Amino acid sequence: MKSARPAHRCTECGYASAKWVGRCPECQAWGSLQEVGVPASPLRAVSAGPVTAPAVPIAQVEPGGARAVPTGIEEFDRVLGGGLVPGAVLLVAGEPGVGKSTLLLEVAHRVAASNGPALVVSGEESAAQVRLRAERIGALHDRLYLAAETELSAVLAHVEQVAPSLLVLDSVQTVRSPAVDGTDGGATQVRAVASALTGVAKSRGMTTILVGHVTKDGAIAGPRALEHLVDVVISFDGERHSTLRLIRAAKNRFGPADEIGCFEIGDGGVIGVPDPSHLFVSRRAAPVPGSCVTVTMEGSRPLLAEVQALVAGSGGGGSPRRAVSGLDSQRVAMVNAVVERRGGVRLADADVFAASVGGVRIAEPAADLALALAIASAAKDTPLPQGLVAVGEVGLSGEIRRVGGTSRRLAEAARQGYRVALVPEDAGPAPRGMRLVEVPDLGAAFTRFF
Repeated sequence: MKSARPAHRCTECGYASAKWVGRCPECQAWGSLQEVGVPASPLRAVSAGPVTAPAVPIAQVEPGGARAVPTGIEEFDRVLGGGLVPGAVLLVAGEPGVGKSTLLLEVAHRVAASNGPALVVSGEESAAQVRLRAERIGALHDRLYLAAETELSAVLAHVEQVAPSLLVLDSVQTVRSPAVDGTDGGATQVRAVASALTGVAKSRGMTTILVGHVTKDGAIAGPRALEHLVDVVISFDGERHSTLRLIRAAKNRFGPADEIGCFEIGDGGVIGVPDPSHLFVSRRAAPVPGSCVTVTMEGSRPLLAEVQALVAGSGGGGSPRRAVSGLDSQRVAMVNAVVERRGGVRLADADVFAASVGGVRIAEPAADLALALAIASAAKDTPLPQGLVAVGEVGLSGEIRRVGGTSRRLAEAARQGYRVALVPEDAGPAPRGMRLVEVPDLGAAFTRFF
């Protein structure tokens, strides 16, 4: 028989390989594979053993222990699917300084006030620093406990002593387990800490929120297994120069994974914004060229967003510039080409700049028609009518296609005071107080307005 070959494991993501390679195929890290020994022999047949509980028909399983408990922060509960589930483990990740610790401190305060003791364990700040933040945002409560620890055993001791209904660990990369080898914050340590806390959370019915770091590319730091271990993965992002903060659920075992929550950060902490459309639309007394409003869908929530474009002469020196902010650069390039080829607007020798208002990121095709109108309006220096909203996808042949949730989009636009909507054919009935203008292609839309 052939001798067993040594195994190699990536120290960054945990990927296993039978032979050494210079670059990890999973996380693309260089020189991270190390020899860890000989793979275990194949498992032999295993006889039946004792079970923890007998199997029962699924209809007889009591769902009461998995009911979501609202936190009182509506935007946070929306993303979670109703609230925090007892025994659930959540992973919250975001850029440094975006407001993760402030928001979770407010969540812990709300839980302590309504649902029992809450424990916040900080591995990055001292207890005094966290206390000052809690005082600033008004999050002081007798049942909100605070500890500063970096050892897993100490964290578990605090859990035994306080018996909290909610544990917030900030962050999982700063806590180490002495039972396993590996550098602090490395893949082995993070996996061990997350596995231990997940087991404790399930056995005690304790909701656990883990704060995670992100890499330079914006991905969650640590092994991919960390995201598989937890029940909910939430990303917290926002522009550094804007007060707007958005949270999205990348994974959610208890609710939808495409909802979005909007917050505004200020001196009083992170405050939910139930109606954020006004943040993404400019308020003007008169229309200006190069601006058009559309309606995007973030989960089940329609949001009004403004798309702006600027077309200027390149000056005859070198290739024309194409700059994009808040939009998908590939879709902008495609819409530019369709506007020039199918709409008859010359852009080959002009600089084109496109951006969204308010720092919102728009990536869905429903904004194609608004972007095309904004580019044509800027190129012709002709403003679009005030109170116009455009919803539709633009194809390469110039046709305007329907998008999902058109009726909900138009209803939100009508609620915000828009009276004319440019839509593709067969868009459905118009909301009360709104007039629909149906166009089959981009040429027809340009002919009507320009």
